[in-house]
Amino acid sequence: MIIFPVGPCQLLGEYPDKRQPMSGETTLFYGSVVNPLTLTSYASLPRCLLCVGPTGNIEWVVDDVEPHDLQNVLAQKGQIDAELFELKHGEFLMPGFVDTHTHAPQVANIGTGQQYELLDWLANVTFPMESRFADVDFAKRMYTKVVRDFVNNGTTTCCYYASLHLESSKALADIVHKAGQRGFIGKCNMNHDSPAYYIEDSVETSISATKSLIAHIKSLPPSSSAHASQGTAQPLVQPILTPRFAISCTSELLSALGELASSDKSSNSANPNPILIQTHIAENLSEIEYTKQLFPGAPNYASVYDQHGLLRQGTILAHGVHLNEEEVALIKQRGAGISHCPTSNFNLRSGVAPVGHYLDKGVKVGLGTDVSGGFCNSILIEIRHASIASKVLQFSSPTPSGPQPSGFANKQLSIPTLLYLATLGGASLCLLDSHIGSFAPGKAFDALLVSPSRRTLGLWGTGEQPKDVDLPTKKAQLDEWLERFLFCGDDRNIERVYVQGVLVGGQSTTA
Repeated sequence: MIIFPVGPCQLLGEYPDKRQPMSGETTLFYGSVVNPLTLTSYASLPRCLLCVGPTGNIEWVVDDVEPHDLQNVLAQKGQIDAELFELKHGEFLMPGFVDTHTHAPQVANIGTGQQYELLDWLANVTFPMESRFADVDFAKRMYTKVVRDFVNNGTTTCCYYASLHLESSKALADIVHKAGQRGFIGKCNMNHDSPAYYIEDSVETSISATKSLIAHIKSLPPSSSAHASQGTAQPLVQPILTPRFAISCTSELLSALGELASSDKSSNSANPNPILIQTHIAENLSEIEYTKQLFPGAPNYASVYDQHGLLRQGTILAHGVHLNEEEVALIKQRGAGISHCPTSNFNLRSGVAPVGHYLDKGVKVGLGTDVSGGFCNSILIEIRHASIASKVLQFSSPTPSGPQPSGFANKQLSIPTLLYLATLGGASLCLLDSHIGSFAPGKAFDALLVSPSRRTLGLWGTGEQPKDVDLPTKKAQLDEWLERFLFCGDDRNIERVYVQGVLVGGQSTTA
């Protein structure tokens, strides 16, 4: 057995190819682990022993192993000669972040156009930039940077909107595949109410390009030797249907996409889920009114998608700031979910989505960066702004008399809830919660190694390591580390990023 302390840059020499697993063998991690469980709870495990098998899946987890008993447990598991990584004081493992809504071709616009609301922002900032992705070489240069930054910010799974251009969308899929990130790639469908320089000329053109992208993504080989060894493993990169939003699609195009979704043959024993769908809903009041004018036969915005076969399990609806009760009930009934993008909603002055109410109604919710409506590609920022949004709703809502109601509506979102939304909640929207989002035997090891940073002084309080601390104190300390990371940390504290057990990013790969 070899014990390596997992600290900044300690293991670079051990990885000839930084994206490859350690010799395709079993790897053990021992130390602090944070594991989301439900919307109201997570496991805080200061002395956890976790085993990752050669395929990149978690083989077993022992929640609490005292240091003096470590050798005995390893012997019982038959792993006395396996490689063991012992985390340092202040470091911990947690599941990787799931970004359920972002626009890859808009990253170049981050931080600009903040004087606009949604529709003017699209016309003046977004569409001009996205149109540049007709140049495939430009797209490759930009997307290489984009994907690397998302990975290094801890996003192990990402739902990407590409532009409407087929070849550039293929390039994005290729780059995500090469990076080893888990991703859903969608070419925007938009044949209506878009500028003449950035619009598809027909339903047939849009559907043909979409089918070509789906075929291209399905043809991609496994991303590494670890993934290839699984044989029937779920592919890391998958297609996702992407009608931009109702305004940008004719009824004929929405219907054609609905038919494509219902006829999808991608489901199999290794990948039993239907093709996912991503779009926008009820983000901005002007957008909602215009949608009503365009689709007078639909009683509400959600019904537009429902009438065209696009509202179902695996549909990710971005924003949902202004949904009415009928829409909430319909979304719940269909098994769709909401990608909460608080940074964008604040930035474009769209409003505050009542996600606590949606959670109370049983609607699935995850988090999305929505770059460049959102001005950062880190889910950590969404966690902080989701917390602020919930506090705004709490102090702006009438205080009920008598006993406080249970549930999430008009209440501050707790640390367990924020952690869940960033991990298991997002995985649920992607129909991957049985595969990623938490640590459990049989699940993929999609994980972050969080570490104190030399450049973020004071993040972990005094930084002193207490002696002879009992287990309850250690758990309280780990809870504090998690909270500090969620509210004060950044990419400099993400030492390592793993997807399917493969090291794909983090500070240790960039130093």
